[in-house]
Amino acid sequence: MAYPLTRPRRMRRDAFSRALMRETDLTPSDLILPVFVREGRDVAEAIPSMPGVERVSIDRLVRVAEQAHGLGIPALALFPVTPPEAKSLDASEAWNPDGLAQRAVRALKQALPELGVITDVALDPFTTHGQDGLVDERGYVVNDATVEALVKQAISHAEAGADVVAPSDMMDGRVGAIRAALEVDGHVNTRILAYAAKYASAFYGPFRDAVGSAGSLGKGNKSTYQMDPANGDEALREVALDLDEGADMVMVKPAMPYLDIVRRVKERFGAPTFAYQVSGEYAMLKAAFANGWLDERACVLEALTGIRRAGADAILTYFALDAARWLRG
Repeated sequence: MAYPLTRPRRMRRDAFSRALMRETDLTPSDLILPVFVREGRDVAEAIPSMPGVERVSIDRLVRVAEQAHGLGIPALALFPVTPPEAKSLDASEAWNPDGLAQRAVRALKQALPELGVITDVALDPFTTHGQDGLVDERGYVVNDATVEALVKQAISHAEAGADVVAPSDMMDGRVGAIRAALEVDGHVNTRILAYAAKYASAFYGPFRDAVGSAGSLGKGNKSTYQMDPANGDEALREVALDLDEGADMVMVKPAMPYLDIVRRVKERFGAPTFAYQVSGEYAMLKAAFANGWLDERACVLEALTGIRRAGADAILTYFALDAARWLRG
């Protein structure tokens, strides 16, 4: 039927009818809070390029986790800030059983056993050159030796009690190698969240400041292993490979510039699909809020709803605490 018999605005007239036909929901249980943990005690260090986000010591991390859990956020994603003296060419600190990430996992699981703990499996916080893997004499990130290191890192996280290990390195074959090692070691219920479509994005700058890899990386880039921002079909091939190798969940990163990829992945595979609203997205919005150009609450919730509408089952976002508070009223 045509106008005037069909009037779509009728259903938009009142709040009750808008609510009844709302297609996408956003709740605290859709959010994952990324957190940065550093050495020390009772320390909270501001990150200038990420206003409102801090690097915190393990004791303070537990307090942040308690806040998140109380707001209904189901999981944290843990990123360690490695002291310069612990970095090396072989990144061996990554699988130190008494390393910062491992100690943080144990503290979180002891304090809040029901809160999900996701750990980052990548070598860039631990290498002196800031790359996500081991390099040869030409500075090229080598694949298979890096995978061997990642397996050791993932096993150390599982032994510490991590619920989910999240390889974010984009090496070929690392998901299958990690899954096989977890099975052999009896960690059959440790889940793998594969950063399956991680792009060589310009939006990662503030994150690298936060974990201390920006200075190490210098003018280097990660284009030989992270994906070209121009490619979409390649993302589907990467996701298919990671799922075949045993990934339980897949990640698209960043989120907002790649919502088409989120939609294509969800429609093609139907697997749990996550998106990461990365540091640059956060910093960009925060700058607009600080200048009074945008309304923070309205824009944050709209952006997160858009990511959900694209097909994301969960969203890693630095806005998680504030968004959960707003959603709970």
